[in-house]
Amino acid sequence: MSESATTAVKKRPEFRNINAITDLPTYRLPAAGIVSILHRISGAIMFLLMPFIIWMFDTSISSEISFARFTSAFNVGMLYLPGFIWKLVALALIWAYLHHFIAGLRHLWMDTSHDAVSKEFGKTSAVVTLVLSIGLTLVLGAKLFGLY
Repeated sequence: MSESATTAVKKRPEFRNINAITDLPTYRLPAAGIVSILHRISGAIMFLLMPFIIWMFDTSISSEISFARFTSAFNVGMLYLPGFIWKLVALALIWAYLHHFIAGLRHLWMDTSHDAVSKEFGKTSAVVTLVLSIGLTLVLGAKLFGLY
């Protein structure tokens, strides 16, 4: 090849690794990426709090006395922690379940209808997932904390 032919070829873009200190604070993650990360976090929260979930279920359905002990844990507290802390843990579980469920439905919809896989649908479905999970968590959290 001649020299003029080699100089006319554009240099390919160079992709380098993201530097955690300089690049991450300014990196802007799209809504679909946020939903994906929160989907993993919510699954981990539910997995790690599984003993608490099993205790809540067992205590709430065993007998009337155990149900009274269950409700007093949220009102008075237990294990040297006030009831407010246990309500926050339950609220975190509520959010984790709702977000994981809604994001899972979003992923199933995108897997089954291949024409729905587009950048626009990914963005709008991610925003809908975030709004629904946070909105339903606020409604159920208001019920949990006795606002209605």
